[in-house]
Amino acid sequence: MAQLLIVDDEAHVVERLAELVPWERIGIAAVHKAYSAFEALDLLNAHAFDIVISDIRMPGMSGLELSRQVRDKWPKTKCILLSGYAEFEYAKEAIANGTASYLLKPVTDEELLDTVSGVLETVREEWNAVISQERIARTLRENLPQLRSTLLGELLLGKRYAEADLRDKMEMLGVPDLFGKPVSLLLVRLEKPFYGYDPRGLALVEYAAGNIAGELFAPGFQLWAGKDTYDYLVFAVSPEAGEGEEERQQALERAAEQLQEAIHAYLKGEATIVISREGTFPGDVAALYDGTLSALRRRVGNEQDLILTAADGLPARTELRSLASLYELPSLAQLLEAGQWDAAEQRIERIFGELQSRSGCIQELLLEAYFAIASAVSSYAHKNGRPLSGLIGPGYDQLLQGVPYRSIRHLQDWSVALMNSLRCETESETKRSRAKLIADVRQFVERRLAEDVSLTAIAEHVYMHPVYISKIYKRETGENVSDYVHRLRMEKAVHLLLHTPGKIYEIAADVGYQRAHSFINVFKKHTGLTPQEYRDKYASPQSDYEVKRHDTTT
Repeated sequence: MAQLLIVDDEAHVVERLAELVPWERIGIAAVHKAYSAFEALDLLNAHAFDIVISDIRMPGMSGLELSRQVRDKWPKTKCILLSGYAEFEYAKEAIANGTASYLLKPVTDEELLDTVSGVLETVREEWNAVISQERIARTLRENLPQLRSTLLGELLLGKRYAEADLRDKMEMLGVPDLFGKPVSLLLVRLEKPFYGYDPRGLALVEYAAGNIAGELFAPGFQLWAGKDTYDYLVFAVSPEAGEGEEERQQALERAAEQLQEAIHAYLKGEATIVISREGTFPGDVAALYDGTLSALRRRVGNEQDLILTAADGLPARTELRSLASLYELPSLAQLLEAGQWDAAEQRIERIFGELQSRSGCIQELLLEAYFAIASAVSSYAHKNGRPLSGLIGPGYDQLLQGVPYRSIRHLQDWSVALMNSLRCETESETKRSRAKLIADVRQFVERRLAEDVSLTAIAEHVYMHPVYISKIYKRETGENVSDYVHRLRMEKAVHLLLHTPGKIYEIAADVGYQRAHSFINVFKKHTGLTPQEYRDKYASPQSDYEVKRHDTTT
């Protein structure tokens, strides 16, 4: 839905255009108001608008100058200029400024709606061009290396994808189909003199190393190049031929030696290469990566320019290993921060499912799970500016005791209760926050009904984005903010007409209309009668103000 800004130094013009024109008919979600070009620029700096309708003749800064600034700063925002001066020079200058349309006052509602609808169609066409298949394909091609590297990096860190989703991503990125095939990883640490290069120079070296690897490993291996979080180059390689594992491993080691020699000869530097054992794609990728990192850390250390085949590419079953589900991406902490409660609960189930499948050193694994879960909920609470004790209640005392559980079931029950408590308190806080927002909006409107109660003014009062306010108010109450303001104005106008002796122009001012003419039009559209007709038809002969006047005269 589109956002519209109306700009005119005559307030009654702004009010009429904002409230009498049925903008919702052409897909305008919200209408904002500005009473000078300077105020319009402030709003444009703060919010995104699709269309600006502005008068040309305004003090301080004209609509023409405003349209120039909009063109330069917000090229996606379209301007429509209104003027009572039917002079060609204005139209010519407006067109030169990139103005979408130019209308002469007085303009009918239908003419204005048709013009704005046409401009909105132009906006949609421009955005369709931005997201067109051709442009997406071109952008994708330009960014393929980075996108491929990012996807491989996620798999290295254990991010889970549904098979269909991963296949789709790999096919879109032109990655070899490795599903179910044997795969090994090569971890390449570029060393002297590369660690002294600036980012651009290093990126060129990495790109060159990837190209060299692609040449050396073909045609015997399919290769997928990427980088990990430590800025090591990582190559996932899968053999094309159906030889035995030992023969494939030997071929892989020969290609790795050639890669290291090419880095020496052509890139004039050194590199350490760690080769994993074979696994199956994609299930073993994260374990293979952990094995190569472990081998680099324990068996290479600070030594440089080595080649190593990691005997522990896939850790032995007897070796104590971390709980992989604790560290999958997105992490438990990230799921909580994103408010993905269902996914967080599924992660807890998977963590304890993995614990149930493990044997040996259970207490150490319980300790690992406890610390990871406690850290995630603490991080969530503190990033939201809340003490953890206030969010989880009684569970906090158990948290302070360290690990009070000696069984998987006890720790699982505690973790599930902790998540439920956190979720309930957070959802309750959201409901309270929204209820307070609704109350603040209504209080502001009721107190300032005779003044500016536009969505922009409300947003400034409650320090929130107008689009957020609009959506939340509609979601919680079932009506738009503008509908609420209009209803309140009409209800107050009816009350004043029936129970006070105020003149029509006075009542108009009391409910926020600077010109009685605008008020009369709006009121008649709402009730089917003019204010005076309504008063004549429904005011009791013994209405409050008439009784009061009678008492005074007697």
